[in-house]
Amino acid sequence: MSSNGHSITHVSDTARWTALHRATESARPDALFNDPLAERLAGEHGRAIVAGVPWTNRSGWWLVARTKIIDDAIADVLANGCDRVLNLAAGLDTRPYRLDLPPELTWIEADLPKLLAEKTQLLADQAPRCRLTRTAVDLADPTARDAFFNEALDGATKAFVLTEGLSMYLEYADIAALSGAVQRPEVSWWMLDIAFPGLRKQINKNVTGIGESAPFKFAPENGLAFFEELGWRTVEAESLLAAAYRLHRLPLWMRPLAWLPKSDLRHPGNKPASLVALFTH
Repeated sequence: MSSNGHSITHVSDTARWTALHRATESARPDALFNDPLAERLAGEHGRAIVAGVPWTNRSGWWLVARTKIIDDAIADVLANGCDRVLNLAAGLDTRPYRLDLPPELTWIEADLPKLLAEKTQLLADQAPRCRLTRTAVDLADPTARDAFFNEALDGATKAFVLTEGLSMYLEYADIAALSGAVQRPEVSWWMLDIAFPGLRKQINKNVTGIGESAPFKFAPENGLAFFEELGWRTVEAESLLAAAYRLHRLPLWMRPLAWLPKSDLRHPGNKPASLVALFTH
């Protein structure tokens, strides 16, 4: 815990939260994925964050479902000719070490310098399964962002851009600017998760430290349509509640919610929900 009593003191701390849930899932006999490095990356801080959330959010079912959906999407795009992966705000993700990847694939992680330096140190004894590079960049800085994309996409023809666990922490203008930066001919797919207004309100109120140190901001009332109006076409999209139910990870007490009519992913209103979407342009 930090001195102010909160487990989350910076948006990068949420990476430890996610890592701990990957570790917990990996320990299950029926695990949906195997991440042997997740517990190392989560550390005591990750355990403190999970211990500080209400019991209703402690299973991390949405983070487990999100991880599995993205894992499967990466396998699909690789089968369809993807020749580069850009993971923006990569945090403590370990996919280059745990997925079945072509050795010649170039995978680029981008994030803030401090977190990348810590991750590099923690994984110094590990070998990735592809050509992995890490680039420290502030994606909110337009000049730095454009320079990063120019270099990262050099030579690529069918790139997959992943923005996992980032969009909800950005302002609407920042999302629109990032969308414009990603819309390049070398990029064939963009995948990200999107929170809805009800979830923004719920998380900012109930998760220790989030509202003060890393509040949810972006939660469009028009869901997928927000991105479609920016020129993207939805390839596939699924609410995390529906995905968790499909994957048998939704807590027992929540399962009746999955029996209700499915959420309109373009007009979600104030439901406390989120989705993962794959876009092309």
